[in-house]
Amino acid sequence: MGDSLGQQVVILNKPGAATAIAAQHVARAPADGYTLLLSTASAHIVTPALTPKINYDGIRDFAFVAMIASVPNVLVVRSDAAGERRRGADRAGEAKPGTLNYGSVGNGSQPHLAAEMFQHMTGTKLNHIPYKGAAPATTDLLSGQIDLAFLNAPVLLPHIASGKLRAMAATTMKRAEQLPDVPTLDELGLKGFDVATWYGITAPAGTPRAIVERLASVLGKVLASPEIKAKFAAQGTEVFLLPPKEFATYVQEDAKRLTDLIKSANIQGE
Repeated sequence: MGDSLGQQVVILNKPGAATAIAAQHVARAPADGYTLLLSTASAHIVTPALTPKINYDGIRDFAFVAMIASVPNVLVVRSDAAGERRRGADRAGEAKPGTLNYGSVGNGSQPHLAAEMFQHMTGTKLNHIPYKGAAPATTDLLSGQIDLAFLNAPVLLPHIASGKLRAMAATTMKRAEQLPDVPTLDELGLKGFDVATWYGITAPAGTPRAIVERLASVLGKVLASPEIKAKFAAQGTEVFLLPPKEFATYVQEDAKRLTDLIKSANIQGE
């Protein structure tokens, strides 16, 4: 982006409060196109839903510039786990309700929401074990401390390739590029199942349309670069480009789906 815009792009890390600190900083910044947010569903949907007193609105306080990437979430089990994948991907729930444990990367995370949607659509009941990240969850899955997991694909890929883990299904509407032989839950009968870990770029609400379009155009050119695509792929991330209007529509639809799920599953913030 810096090369295309002819000026330096500075990365300012503002961690904390489940992305709320960074999102709030951008929401309050001047709407001049010089302060942008690397956006996620956590920043715009989940954190506002789980923290009612938060000081920004995840939809109204932002101008949506472009969706840039998506990381597939995958349902995995150990390869020595009993049973093979079967139609409907519901073997995980065939045991007595509540007897199987699954791992995610924390309450309200996309993998957690994927598991909650899976339970809702299949009528199964699993015990949730939240972890501080995908790496410790994967370690416990490999050692048999948990029975299955819904996790981001990147950390799983080496273990799937080695045969230690079996990928049962992807939680996105299309198959993961690096796991082309793994069906989606939608393909396996859970129609419309779509819980992706997505990334986008947003600006403060009120940013002039011409600036938003200019930034979106630059992002489109950057993401078309084979070098950038290769770097994304090496991390298990897929380019997922949506222009401003389509990005805003996607987030609004995702917000409706995930907010309803959070309420129906009674998910609480940590």
